[in-house]
Amino acid sequence: MSGHSKWATTKHKKAAIDAKRGKLFAKLIKNIEVAARTGGGDPAGNPTLFDAIQKAKKSSVPNDNIDRAVKRGSGEGADAVDYQTIMYEGYGNNGIAVLVECLTDNKNRAAAEVRTAFSRNGGSLADPGSVSYLFSRKGLVVVPKNDGVTEDDVMLAALDAGAEEVTDSGDVIEVLCEATDLVAVRTAIQDAGLEYDSADVVWHPSMEVEVDVEGARKIMRLIDALEDSDDVQNVYANFDASDEVMAAVDAE
Repeated sequence: MSGHSKWATTKHKKAAIDAKRGKLFAKLIKNIEVAARTGGGDPAGNPTLFDAIQKAKKSSVPNDNIDRAVKRGSGEGADAVDYQTIMYEGYGNNGIAVLVECLTDNKNRAAAEVRTAFSRNGGSLADPGSVSYLFSRKGLVVVPKNDGVTEDDVMLAALDAGAEEVTDSGDVIEVLCEATDLVAVRTAIQDAGLEYDSADVVWHPSMEVEVDVEGARKIMRLIDALEDSDDVQNVYANFDASDEVMAAVDAE
């Protein structure tokens, strides 16, 4: 999830396009590999792996690919993988803070691609710590509005489990919680008989920069360029755009 909650619907539309390019599949597979490597290959005892697998299935990643990714991450077979997690910080247009989460087996390549994306799209890399203080680690569960599911339904299910914020974002309802409460909130939503699209630990902005159509267009262009790198897993940006602004950007 990148940016403000109003960006959720756009993100979902973008994800469908990314899937066609195969980019999304590769990122989801990498998530599974890393989750299996850090917490073991059994989803029943590894909630992060469980959620990574669920997210991949929701995006139609074939089961064979998922199984192979779990094995690679667990260190089984000759093609076992070892990715480094690297965070880059920078600024986009209008002083928008940008966090770039990478999973890579080549740190130099990742750094070069991130630097190029910033420099070609009106942004700049920043020193470690100069941007990250504007974000906090949070859990985010995204619930699709299937079968008439409402914000109240989700709130009722999730509040006692630790949900802090429930937001209607068009096609989906977003539930924000402390990162440590993510599994409890996701489980409560499941126990209430509600489907969920994804459950992730994210970087959530504590303050936001409001943008107009041109500003939104520029920051989206930077995010697209960053996400085009195979080494980049997630991009977070502290911009806020009205529904009208996002609709105008969507229409282009």
